[in-house]
Amino acid sequence: MHEKGWKTRLFGLVNNGLLLIIGLATIFPIYYTVILSFTDPVEYYQRSLILWPRVWTLDAYKHLLSNGLFVTSISVSVFLATIGTLLSLLVTGGLAYAVSRKRLRFRKAIMIMILITFLFTPGLVPLYLVVRNVGLIDSIWSLILPSLTSAWYVLLMKGFFDSIPESLEEAAMIDGSNDIGVFWRIILPLSLPALVAFGLFFAVGYWNTYFNALMFINDQKMWPLQVLLQNMLVDPTTMGSGSGGGFAFQVNRPVPTETLKMAAVVIATVPIMLVYPFLQKHFAKGAMVGSVKE
Repeated sequence: MHEKGWKTRLFGLVNNGLLLIIGLATIFPIYYTVILSFTDPVEYYQRSLILWPRVWTLDAYKHLLSNGLFVTSISVSVFLATIGTLLSLLVTGGLAYAVSRKRLRFRKAIMIMILITFLFTPGLVPLYLVVRNVGLIDSIWSLILPSLTSAWYVLLMKGFFDSIPESLEEAAMIDGSNDIGVFWRIILPLSLPALVAFGLFFAVGYWNTYFNALMFINDQKMWPLQVLLQNMLVDPTTMGSGSGGGFAFQVNRPVPTETLKMAAVVIATVPIMLVYPFLQKHFAKGAMVGSVKE
């Protein structure tokens, strides 16, 4: 009995130690990014490793937020994350609700078409040709319309709508409501956890829009934040170009390129991190969408 207890304590110590090391290895890059973004330029050049700045400064953030191109890219990403999320929820929720109702005409045929898109994708070239032929190149809608929904999200949300009793809809229709009224007044309020969960997924996807922007957006003024950030990280000389494109910082003292990069990473990461705590209560419920049927 004593030997078994000793082995259990040893296992607990080793396990906790490994988890602590893994946790530190995960957190340290985030910590170092934030710390470096607030580091004074003079101190940055004097010290090789900065774990805690002696002098804190907002110079890097002031330089980034005073640049027109950077602010424009933030506004593009905010537009994508808000309007894109709302439209995606509307389209995904409407389609999922429609196919979850057995009275829908051609319901099986529609489900087959949805499953085909889930199993087979057209590829990049047909997608680009469609976007180009409808005139969406260099349009912000080229980053929203092709990504409005997916078969996977439709099927998950359909599973949630299947769990809502049809007797609620019948009672609403007896009171004189039509299908659209039932959807807006009955189904959507009951689906708040699912909508929050899917809304977070959509918002993160739109905020992190990168590959589609590389394919469809040629104008730098239409770049979302992630594309601009990638150009900053890969090619620091981009920050030295004029106001017609790239970066043109009006500064009283030079700001290290690395601190600018870290500040840009923080700005690109913080908004989504701040949104999640407010949605966590509903997200925990919505994460199990369609997994259990009563």
